[in-house]
Amino acid sequence: MQPRNMSMSGVVDLAAVKAAQEAKAKAEQARAESARQGGGGAVSPADLVIDVDEAGFESEVLQRSTEVPVVIDFWAEWCEPCKQLSPVLERLALEYNGRFVLARIDVDANQMLMQQFGVQGIPAVFAVVAGQALPLFQGAAAEPQIRQTLDQLIQVAEQRFGLTGLDVDPDAVPGERPEAAAEIPAGPYDGLLEAAVQALDAGDFGGAVQAYKNVLSDDPGNSEAKLGLAQAELLHRVSVLDPQQVRTEAADKPGDVPAQIAAADLDLVGGHVEDAFGRLIDTVRRTVGDDRDTVRVRLLELFEVVGADDPRVTAARRALARALF
Repeated sequence: MQPRNMSMSGVVDLAAVKAAQEAKAKAEQARAESARQGGGGAVSPADLVIDVDEAGFESEVLQRSTEVPVVIDFWAEWCEPCKQLSPVLERLALEYNGRFVLARIDVDANQMLMQQFGVQGIPAVFAVVAGQALPLFQGAAAEPQIRQTLDQLIQVAEQRFGLTGLDVDPDAVPGERPEAAAEIPAGPYDGLLEAAVQALDAGDFGGAVQAYKNVLSDDPGNSEAKLGLAQAELLHRVSVLDPQQVRTEAADKPGDVPAQIAAADLDLVGGHVEDAFGRLIDTVRRTVGDDRDTVRVRLLELFEVVGADDPRVTAARRALARALF
């Protein structure tokens, strides 16, 4: 079976905004701590390929995934395709030199993990980035396709989560990982931000919007509040829509600005990022004056939700500039 595209490549995971921010903060703090200690904290090449069981999954995979992408190889001793794939993954883990860590999981000894990931057959390869599981591919794939998938994983981990990998030192002692960075001290707005997240989880989108606005009123540059506000406002708008009615009106009235804006919101929440951007850019081309500016502003708000460093946003910004000028 050929490698499948990662599930995150075409989807906006709105629930991942807070996780992404926390992962970036931890990664930045770990790098700062390493620099403060004189550049220490490197791992041995032997630590790039590890065997993991259920007892060690949280520390060796989930916690490690806030520092570096963790690729999981589900295998078994009796599996012949596994014996072809596993050595390739191990060699690539060493070649990529800390850009990802390979975790090998024996399915016979770890049935619970196999069930949690929904593994239907082996070999099966997943990744965990900032605590989020992503299916990569199943079966003994060809090496060029594996490399392409790994490159995409590494790019997404760096762009969305700020994970640039581990420092590797051939002279480091295997198994002696650097101490984790200290807990990030509570900031002046942590209580309000946590309240906003809890409101989102409870479906109180109006409350979340207000909580984020309260932070931004005192700290206009707070990046987490900006992202959270864009997310909360989007969810608030969509929560009151009738999807079938919105789709019908958008199809019947291509020049209707409110109809196209509402449909774009639904597109984005449904993970159809390019469709949402393309719909609004086409509407910009068909409108003038205040209508055009209304569409442009909504498009910029959706850019905030997806993230400025996402390549789809970069492409859409270029297309918007062409439509405007």
